[in-house]
Amino acid sequence: MKPGVRVCVPSAAVLGLFCRGCLSRSRSWPGRSFSSLPRQMSRWNSQDTCSPPSPQENVRVLITGGLGQLGVGLAQMLRKQYGRDNVILSDIKKPPPHVYANGPFVYADVLDYKHLRELIVNNRITWLVHYSALLSAVGEANVALARKINITGLHNVLDLALENCLRLFVPSTIGAFGPSSPRDPAPDLCVQRPRTIYGVSKVHGELMGEYLHHKYGLDFRCLRYPGVISVNTPPGGGTTDYAVQIFHDALSTGHHECYLRPDTRLPMMHISDCHRATVEFMQAPECQLSLRTYNIAAMSFTPEEVAQEIRKHLPHLKVTYNPDTVRQTIADSWPVRFDDTNARRDWGWAPAFGLEELVSDMLRSIRDKRTNEGLPVS
Repeated sequence: MKPGVRVCVPSAAVLGLFCRGCLSRSRSWPGRSFSSLPRQMSRWNSQDTCSPPSPQENVRVLITGGLGQLGVGLAQMLRKQYGRDNVILSDIKKPPPHVYANGPFVYADVLDYKHLRELIVNNRITWLVHYSALLSAVGEANVALARKINITGLHNVLDLALENCLRLFVPSTIGAFGPSSPRDPAPDLCVQRPRTIYGVSKVHGELMGEYLHHKYGLDFRCLRYPGVISVNTPPGGGTTDYAVQIFHDALSTGHHECYLRPDTRLPMMHISDCHRATVEFMQAPECQLSLRTYNIAAMSFTPEEVAQEIRKHLPHLKVTYNPDTVRQTIADSWPVRFDDTNARRDWGWAPAFGLEELVSDMLRSIRDKRTNEGLPVS
């Protein structure tokens, strides 16, 4: 047991992840089929609460938006613990061959409620990880689509999780804060008021999940991710994407043009820490959780600081700065650092990577990847 972590005493009748404190809100509800009921007449209009699954029930995971930055790696980590066939990736795009080879993949559109329900029922899903979203900069370029995917898609997932008593994980973000939020550090609970559709949709998700947890007992869990830095997935339209691209540029051309000012400080995290935090949080007994949404932190740096660290390995790296108005405005409204005291206390969160370790690992991994693909290395 990690020092300082909250613990709870399990009930004699319940083994594994559930304990007496977690079960106090939940009571059995009359069995009935939702398939014959209009969607709006199901658990929303009932006084029933969501009972936890049987402790003997196997963990079966569905990941939406699985071909983005985070899904494939998370699936790999979960499959090591719960079995290859018990973790199903999904997306609306055709995956590369190695994704098919590594485990189950299905087509799933989060806007198609009926098909999502079929997937959950037919595959006996118990955990749902909802990664489908349009990120900050892309969302500002297409607000209508971002609203549809980030809010309507979320509502579908919330309804299905409630209907089927799933453990639901929905990530949030540094983008859930705004210019009136405390920035250094940003605590778990404070004024948020984001000014992007991405941030607004994430705050909406945090609050809806918390509401359904308190009213109906939905096992909703949410982590506010910092900027996540990884090798295998290309940048996907986020404001922190420079912190991925700079490594690729350093090893390919030796020159990176940054769309943020050199002094723009933002919270960041290595992807392996992000995956581990997600799994540890999903596995934490519910009675250890004092919140439904937690900040998690690892490091905080500026473009100039990460460039200087890279130059310890690649002294020739040249960085020029050409701030993009949209992304710079977004970054200036976000926290400089996260306060993750509650995550460390409640379920033992602790990062493994600092800036030095992150830079060394990224350069080594990208160099190996480029070499294996027959690409030149600067």
